Amino acid sequence: MGANVGIRPSSRTNVHHAVVYIRPPGSKWLRRAPIGAPFTASDMTDEESRRDAHWTDADILLVYAPGSAPDNWPAGMAKFIPAGSDLVFQMHYMAHGVETSDQSSIGIVFAKQPPKQRILTLQLTNDHFVIPPGADDYRVEARGTLPNDAMLLSFLPHMHLRGKRFEYNIIQPAGRIETLLRVNWNFYWQLSYRLAEPRALKAGTELQAVAWYDNSKSNPHNPDPDAAVRWGDQTYDEMMVGFFDVAVPADLDKWRYFIRANRTQ
Repeated sequence: MGANVGIRPSSRTNVHHAVVYIRPPGSKWLRRAPIGAPFTASDMTDEESRRDAHWTDADILLVYAPGSAPDNWPAGMAKFIPAGSDLVFQMHYMAHGVETSDQSSIGIVFAKQPPKQRILTLQLTNDHFVIPPGADDYRVEARGTLPNDAMLLSFLPHMHLRGKRFEYNIIQPAGRIETLLRVNWNFYWQLSYRLAEPRALKAGTELQAVAWYDNSKSNPHNPDPDAAVRWGDQTYDEMMVGFFDVAVPADLDKWRYFIRANRTQ
């Protein structure tokens, strides 16, 4: 059980983000990938491995971006790492015209007592958008409904160079919007946000993430205001991911959390 977790890049200038996934024993995800060596999807020789390099439902141990803080969970809460698991690092680097190297490392402080609650990192994602050339306030949203009760703990929004604003909302009955977080986006300083007091969310709660993008000439970081922009890994592409952390009962993993419990009306 990891109560506190942090990533330390050796080349902070070049590490745009890092996501550490937990691959438990027996998992078939990336089963043909090399162990202890870097690789990309293009290195894979079969379609399954190439697909696995782009998408997974594996549990997330930690997300790092410049400005995000190490995870430091309250007493009685922790991430679960099954014995014998592999930690798979998804690294996104930015080139700056100078050859360099990076060896990012991870630090884990283990819980001294069995926790009562397990932390899950979930996400609201939209990867099917097209930002028109010159658009200065283009809106993209993603929604999801919680299948079971959870305690909301924190947020980490993620976009690229055209990102402008990001917010998380609860869509209340009758469509009323309750805003949980609204931030101005800075690609070079991607902060994580911890709730001052955890928020209990009931099963059936609908969450919404909304992102706005500036693809105009007035955005000094815009790689090409004349280009239509889609989802992609490169910084001249865009992403729209609203990571958020919740606490659930300790015996509930991510896959079983998404099985809706039977309820009577």
